[in-house]
Amino acid sequence: MEELTVVVDLEVDFHSIDETGYVWAWLKYARDPSVIQPGEIIVVGDDDALAMGRVVDLVEEANGTVVHVDVLPGSVGGYFKAVARSAATV
Repeated sequence: MEELTVVVDLEVDFHSIDETGYVWAWLKYARDPSVIQPGEIIVVGDDDALAMGRVVDLVEEANGTVVHVDVLPGSVGGYFKAVARSAATV
């Protein structure tokens, strides 16, 4: 499989977990905020790591919109491999 450049949909701090139990980040840090909708699968990351995530919800706060993300297991590359296998069998 050729090497791919992965663009992060939402910058997160993987250690920022609130009372919901989910990683949270400000919507203003999204590459394209229109993509960040509940149920969407997105690429999240910081300077050190990438992961796949599912947007849980958007919460309006006085100083911006909070995005809660359920970080999915496995590597981003593992998801690419699964999609490539699936696409090859269609």
